Amino acid sequence: MSGLSAGIVWQDAQGEPVDPRVLSLLAALQRHATLKAAAEELRLSYRAAWGLLVDAGRAAGAPLVEMQRGRGARLTRLGAALLRNDEALKRAVQPLRERFAVQTTSVASPSPLRVAASHDLLLAEFCERFAVPTGLIGDISFRGSEDCLALFSRGAVEIAGFHLDDADLRRFLRARRDSLVRFAEREQGLIVAHGNPKRLASLADVAHRHARFVNRQRGSGTRRHIDSLLAQAGIGAQAIRGYATEEHTHLAVAATVATGRADAGFGVHAAAAQFGLDFVPVLREQYWLALRAASLASAAGQTLLKAIAGKPLSRLARKLPGYDLRHSGSVVAADEGGA
Repeated sequence: MSGLSAGIVWQDAQGEPVDPRVLSLLAALQRHATLKAAAEELRLSYRAAWGLLVDAGRAAGAPLVEMQRGRGARLTRLGAALLRNDEALKRAVQPLRERFAVQTTSVASPSPLRVAASHDLLLAEFCERFAVPTGLIGDISFRGSEDCLALFSRGAVEIAGFHLDDADLRRFLRARRDSLVRFAEREQGLIVAHGNPKRLASLADVAHRHARFVNRQRGSGTRRHIDSLLAQAGIGAQAIRGYATEEHTHLAVAATVATGRADAGFGVHAAAAQFGLDFVPVLREQYWLALRAASLASAAGQTLLKAIAGKPLSRLARKLPGYDLRHSGSVVAADEGGA
């Protein structure tokens, strides 16, 4: 790793910035000696904190933290050295920061972008691990695709994430005002128990074998897929046992199957993988981000676009099955996308 001061911003051997939360996490670990307590202090989930340390250790070429059974966690020599050097650099630049305080504090920081998005595991990871820590995104809420587009249309958010392939986007988007960015292509299908004991290969099998089903909420893009597939197969909602049982995220659907409260659900491949469940692919779809053309042309918009097309997103996607990033970061006019 190499260090540059002002922040301090640490970089890996390829020049990629290391998540600034890593140093705060190392300092918290030194105080608490357990990852759980350190994560709670920084208001991170245990999984997110552990992921930060794994990624930073990979960038550094060796682990920064050593987990000890029954004794919590402690910094390795490399982790302790990194923390010492970071603190020393901060002390060294402090006199300069005080001398140039007027100049540095007079520069206004752009407001972070607000996001409303249909639930997606890769987008959630991207925001938590990159976009929020770097200040690009300040607030994200997950809800149905149509709700997100409605909020975007009213100007309540700067970015809408959605995956509607059969909707009239002209209700929400304007060709000259808005742009669409390809975030990722993803795989959706049946989420079933490990080994697929009921041998389900389609929603028709779910109906014919009276399998217990967990649905997605009305207004979500995935619910539209489910209803469309049922209509194509000539299957009424009443034929699906559990059609009225709704969950609001892919992970919630997978958790319902994992706990045995349903035999099948419909969602993304990555959600099934997180719970060790089997997955039956049914369709592939494009997940989009809608932005104002002016927001996309701004410095923050261009940084976001570069991250989507580059390593920040691709590194996260390696850990999540079912995503294709070949066209990620490409921009199309608002009247050309969504199909």
